[in-house]
Amino acid sequence: MSINTEFPDYELVDRIVVTKPAELRAMADPLRTTILDLLLERAATVTELAGAVERPKSTVAYHVKVLFEAGMLRVVRTRRVRAIEERFYGRTARVFFVGKVPLEEVTPPPWTNYLADAAAESMPAYHADRMFALLRHARISRERAADFWERVDEVVREFSQLPREGDTVYGFITGLYPTDHPTLPEPAPTD
Repeated sequence: MSINTEFPDYELVDRIVVTKPAELRAMADPLRTTILDLLLERAATVTELAGAVERPKSTVAYHVKVLFEAGMLRVVRTRRVRAIEERFYGRTARVFFVGKVPLEEVTPPPWTNYLADAAAESMPAYHADRMFALLRHARISRERAADFWERVDEVVREFSQLPREGDTVYGFITGLYPTDHPTLPEPAPTD
C-alpha cells in the first residue's frame, strides 16, 4: 500500500513481480536503474532524463525503449511541442519485485551488486563523517529471514515514497545475505 500517492505524478500499481530473464536484463543496467529511480519522482521525457543523467538523448532513448519493451515503462501523457508529440514516460509499478526466475537462464546474474555499488557511492559521505550505517549478524532460519525481509521491503517502499524536498539525494541500501560469520556452539546442558 502506498503511503504517499503524490509521488510520482501519475497512477501506477504498487508492485509487479518480475519473472522473465528479459525483464531482469532490462532492469539490470545501471543507467536503466537510474532512469527507473528518477521516474519514481515524476513522469519525464527522454530530453529531461538525458539532462538529468548527463547522457546523449539517443543513448537515453535506447534505454527507455528497452524498459518500455520489457513492460517497466509506459507513456503516461503526451504534449504537442511545435510539430512533435512529446512523450512523458512513467514506471508501470512502484516496485519491481524479482520473483522465481529459472536460474540457468540468468547465470551469472545480470544485475549489479547493489551493496558494492552503495559502498562505492557512500565513500565520500563516510570520509565526511555524514554516513549512517549499521551491520549486524543473526543466526536465524531461512523462513525467518524471508519474513524479516518482507518487513524491510516495507521500509524501503516507505523511503522511496517520502515527499521530495531539499537539495540532497540520499541513498538507502539494505541487504540480507548468508555469511560465514562465526557462531557460538549450542550451550552445554546443565546438570
